[in-house]
Amino acid sequence: MDQIKQFLPFILIFVVMYFFMIRPQMQKAKKEKKFAEELKKGDRVVTKSGLHGKVFDFSEKNNAVIIETGSGKLTYDRSAISLEMSQKLNQPAADKK
Repeated sequence: MDQIKQFLPFILIFVVMYFFMIRPQMQKAKKEKKFAEELKKGDRVVTKSGLHGKVFDFSEKNNAVIIETGSGKLTYDRSAISLEMSQKLNQPAADKK
């Protein structure tokens, strides 16, 4: 019984870390993956490095997306598209208050 009492604080710390750090990160990764899979031609996107552009085409061979910018076309990995920034960019003007 004393051994359980000794490890109880460590177990509680792990449980708290799981629910406040690990689980939200897993949910965020799941949302980003779903977002990357649902991209379609013509969507306005922002990459994680801050590049703004429009989805021009997809390269299924290497899981990439071709983004059209003002100066040309660039190929990025689908995981390089920022979920939060792209959603803010595509949000209607009335909702931006």
